[in-house]
Amino acid sequence: MRPEPERSETVAFRVDGASAAQIAAHLLRCDAQFVTALSGRVDILAYAQKIADLSVRFEAWSGDTLIGLVAAYVNSGEKSAYVTSVSVLADWLRRGIGIRLMRDCVAHARLLGLRDVRLEVHANNRSAVGLYEKLGFAAGETHAESIHMRLDLQAAEERSPLCRNR
Repeated sequence: MRPEPERSETVAFRVDGASAAQIAAHLLRCDAQFVTALSGRVDILAYAQKIADLSVRFEAWSGDTLIGLVAAYVNSGEKSAYVTSVSVLADWLRRGIGIRLMRDCVAHARLLGLRDVRLEVHANNRSAVGLYEKLGFAAGETHAESIHMRLDLQAAEERSPLCRNR
């Protein structure tokens, strides 16, 4: 049984604060949590550098430790964002960090005027699929091991109670 982090520890949320080395260290610590270990699919150091160079990153920190990360590539021409990575350290799971980071990502996409946010998730990762569905993502194409999901930002805005009062 792993020790729980101190309840008095605060979590700071930032955008684009982590270096490639910090991202790599975080992904290595989360490696076994990925359905199909991340290290079995990508070179983590190269992937971390790509994330640092090309993505918008929504981060959760406890002190100097990156405890949660959502990274998304933004394609302004297609008015779409693609979430490439979602991870939270095991000791920090089930504390609302993942959903907060995903909400920050979606809010950022709305501010940019994007049409949608897309992602791919392993079909066996039911907790992640549930999180994305809770945020309004809908399943699209399904392959043997993965589900492509999409959040239509325009439709989500039209369904929002705030928009109905306009």
